[in-house]
This record gives sequence, C-alpha cells and structure tokens, in this order.
Amino acid sequence: MFLGLAWYWWLVIAAALIISIPFKVKFMKWWSKRQQEKNGQRGKRGDDE
Repeated sequence: MFLGLAWYWWLVIAAALIISIPFKVKFMKWWSKRQQEKNGQRGKRGDDE
C-alpha cells in the first residue's frame, strides 16, 4: 500500500492517465489552432484591444 491505496488502484490511475494523454494532445492542438484563428480574425478587422 502506497499513500493508502492498494496496488490495483494505482494500475487504474496509471491506465486512466495513459488513456487521457492522446485526448489532451488533441485538445491542445485544437486549442492552439482556435487561438490562432481568433487572433487572425481580430487582426483582419482591426479590432485589436
């Protein structure tokens, strides 16, 4: 037992982290693309605030 959790809970946590990494990468790529599109639109219209 480590930090009060049995070994199988650590396997569950590790599996959840491993599964979530590709989703995080995909989200980060989508977010950066979205931010670039927002900045591009703002620059085109001259609405820089």
